Amino acid sequence: MNPTALMIMLLSLAIGTTMTLMSHHWLLAWIGLEINTLAIIPLMTKTPHPRAIEAATKYFLTQASASALILFSATMNAWKTGEWSITLLSDPYTITLSMALMMKLGLAPLHFWLPEVIQGIPLSTGLILSTWQKIAPMTLLLQISHLTDLKLLITMGLTSILIGGWGGINQTQLRKVMAFSSIGHLGWMVLILKFNPQLTLFNFLLYITMTAAMFFSLMSLSSTKISEISSSWPKSPILVTTMMLVLLSLAGLPPLTGFSPKLLIILELAKQNTLLLASVTMLTSLLALFFYLRLTYVMILTLPPHIPPSSTHWRTTKNSPLTATMTTLALLIFPLSPTFLLII
Repeated sequence: MNPTALMIMLLSLAIGTTMTLMSHHWLLAWIGLEINTLAIIPLMTKTPHPRAIEAATKYFLTQASASALILFSATMNAWKTGEWSITLLSDPYTITLSMALMMKLGLAPLHFWLPEVIQGIPLSTGLILSTWQKIAPMTLLLQISHLTDLKLLITMGLTSILIGGWGGINQTQLRKVMAFSSIGHLGWMVLILKFNPQLTLFNFLLYITMTAAMFFSLMSLSSTKISEISSSWPKSPILVTTMMLVLLSLAGLPPLTGFSPKLLIILELAKQNTLLLASVTMLTSLLALFFYLRLTYVMILTLPPHIPPSSTHWRTTKNSPLTATMTTLALLIFPLSPTFLLII
């Protein structure tokens, strides 16, 4: 892609998200979401492949439908209340706006577009779609969290955790695995949204850190399939080792970063006397743990001395400082969790 066009698209992404973050008005928030949607589509189709065109079309149709629902609900709410304020919503429109924002995020059962879209686009665009593109809808959802129906959030959260774990079990494509991982993590965030929005924000920040670290590692190795990362050890032993640890962090195993939000969410659910909900959440998250461990196991099987010397490659993989920084954060933030929570 032309560097000038790329710069314009990335600048538009930044402007769209910033506009939504700064707005108190539904119309301005909607404009920011639309700028975001339109800015990422050229990045999806920068490699003119039928799969990329299909992914961009699916993404555009889904996001356009959600945006239309947001605009319609906000307009009807303004007609009824006389206010465009984000925090002033009347009862029937809160549910439709919440559902539209969850559709933009890719929460189950409105998740069907997400795995197919991420599978059809490059890893760099998949990184933007999995992290940056979720900031604006999640911010709006946080702002209306006190008005959202608790039963809706719990249902969507549990469904997303279940689908995120179940859908990722049988995948061989790493981009689809990351898509279902995203669905599962968003389920944890939505589950606790009504009880403790600050904890949702904390979880969201750590999710962005861990997902970015994983995508940067995959981009460094140029791997999109499980079979490709299984032969990556000779190219970059250190990167493969840290990638295994990032996978375990995404799974939520102690003492890595990913354990912190899961522990705090379960404790918060216990404080709210919803022990059954906490138990069901932990049991459904075991499905996601299985496919993370499966990926780690595939990588462990290829460590020396399991591979013959003849298959050794020259170590030409270059690790960028950004990859190193994000990986370090994705592994070592757990001891600093109380500090971050106090800041939030």
